[in-house]
Amino acid sequence: MEIEFSNGHIGVKSFDVDLIDEEGNSIPLYETYLHHWFAINFINKNVSHDPNAHTNPYADAIFKRNYGTCNGGILPQYWGLGSESRGTTSKIPDPFAVEVGNPKDIPKGWEEKWLFNIMGFEAPRRNLALRYKVTWVDWDQQQIPVRFYMFDSTDRVKTIGSQIRHDCQVEYTIPKNNGDDPFHVQKANNSMDKCGYLIYGTAHMHSGVVNATLYGQNGNALCTSTSRYGTGKEAGNEEGYAVEMSVCYPKPGSIKINDGQIVTVESRYKNEFLTGAMGHMYINFG
Repeated sequence: MEIEFSNGHIGVKSFDVDLIDEEGNSIPLYETYLHHWFAINFINKNVSHDPNAHTNPYADAIFKRNYGTCNGGILPQYWGLGSESRGTTSKIPDPFAVEVGNPKDIPKGWEEKWLFNIMGFEAPRRNLALRYKVTWVDWDQQQIPVRFYMFDSTDRVKTIGSQIRHDCQVEYTIPKNNGDDPFHVQKANNSMDKCGYLIYGTAHMHSGVVNATLYGQNGNALCTSTSRYGTGKEAGNEEGYAVEMSVCYPKPGSIKINDGQIVTVESRYKNEFLTGAMGHMYINFG
């Protein structure tokens, strides 16, 4: 589903969403569970399509993916959360921003667009909407572009001849009778390319989550995103649901990852049977 977005050369500072009803009221998760949403950036030829024609309007589209190793069709997005959307801030600190609409990146006759992909589990059918709020600044010499990485704790490297491929499962299952350890831990290693200083980090996971951590090559924790569970009935504080993941804002210039270094992403859940577990981390480098 295409969405409206600001035109022009801008720097996006935040991208937040909320699930609402026809009156604009936030919907509690126990009424409609927001499993996952994500926003995808792409450019496409600026032509009109006949809605009755049996053609793919995105046949020529070029998707602008994040820098993560799982971006080849499975996890291409820049932003995307789930039940924790209302409580998790996406604000990128100054002077950094996600650069959008640079004329040098858009060929003549093409235009830049955005798509939403939404996955929700619902009860009786009703008319709902995903309300999104984007904040931005005009792009100028004061802005520093961020590199948007997405990591997945299921990522496994496979070598096919001379080619290296990343096998990302996106979701995984925590089995029954998985030992006496109170936690189930999933890890994946990634070789970094074109990184820099860590400026922002958070995780997307599901109920049962404890936390997710990004470790540096020497094993030190660079960012830990911890869950908060709701304690009430109101939207944003639903009892038993993961309603927030904490965000990392390291001191500027304090954490640098050099090209070629290995980082590890770890997702940690309660050690109890669970299907559809996710271990995603969104990391920004400047």
